[in-house]
Amino acid sequence: MTTTRTIVLDRPLDLRATLGGLLVGRGDPTMRLDATTMVRATRTPDGPATLRLDLDQDASVVTARAAGPGATHALETAPALAGVDDDRTGFDPTSHEIVARLDARRPGFRIGRTGRVVDVLLPTILAQKVTGTEAVRAFQHLTLVAGEPAPTSPDVPDLLLPPDPAWLAHTPTWQYTAAGVDRSRAVTIIESHRRLARLEEAVAMDPDDARARLTAIRGIGPWTAAIIERHARGDPDAVEVGDFHLPNTVAWTLVREPRADDDRMLELLAPFAGHRGRVARLCELAGSFAPRRGPRHAPRRFGQRRPPRPGG
Repeated sequence: MTTTRTIVLDRPLDLRATLGGLLVGRGDPTMRLDATTMVRATRTPDGPATLRLDLDQDASVVTARAAGPGATHALETAPALAGVDDDRTGFDPTSHEIVARLDARRPGFRIGRTGRVVDVLLPTILAQKVTGTEAVRAFQHLTLVAGEPAPTSPDVPDLLLPPDPAWLAHTPTWQYTAAGVDRSRAVTIIESHRRLARLEEAVAMDPDDARARLTAIRGIGPWTAAIIERHARGDPDAVEVGDFHLPNTVAWTLVREPRADDDRMLELLAPFAGHRGRVARLCELAGSFAPRRGPRHAPRRFGQRRPPRPGG
């Protein structure tokens, strides 16, 4: 059974820009996303659900449909996920010519929030200190091994649910090794999902307390916490300090400096305090990346095995 609600928009919505950060690579078995439609399998406090959003830009509405035991919760939180209540108070893009231009190019970009740490915890830990290809491959492997189909209906495609937190908390480290995950990240995944209830409390905390709660887990540092804060809490000020590419991207986009460190990035973003993460994301969305220097990091496998095929 599918339930439906209509979300009225007060300004444009760019689905790809707003929700693209939740997509774990091409072929993500838990999510589909294009310019007008998002379908996402998720776990809610009421059980699993599959949520579909269909955007009608001309009519300024989003039609939300959900299936599964968690359908009601998924529909209740759909506006926040799509950034309908994104608060731009205090954000003045006109104070910087480049930022004003980037913001004008992306009038539909919003900071959405899932409202739950578990929605972004696993893929964010998997992305620590590895290439994007490695992180995507590991997430997809674990999802296929867990192999739990998402609720379905005629309105939604067949997807898999993200791995059950209880399964992640009790999966032996050799299973993570088979997914290409080193022991350090595997232990962080296990420990954080064992203490998930405590981490979920961070969503309702003020920023400083939320950061302290998240980083109390060994293996969750400022970089991981910032990504969780942006997506789970909808924090427009969260900046991924420690990111390999972001300082260069911000510096190149704003002042055409090809190389920068975290301190320089934060200096450039300081005039936008309260919305530093918003500006950093606009820089990423601009697609104007600093010139590359040096060798690229080759993906590693950490003993990874080929994942099972869906249904196999």
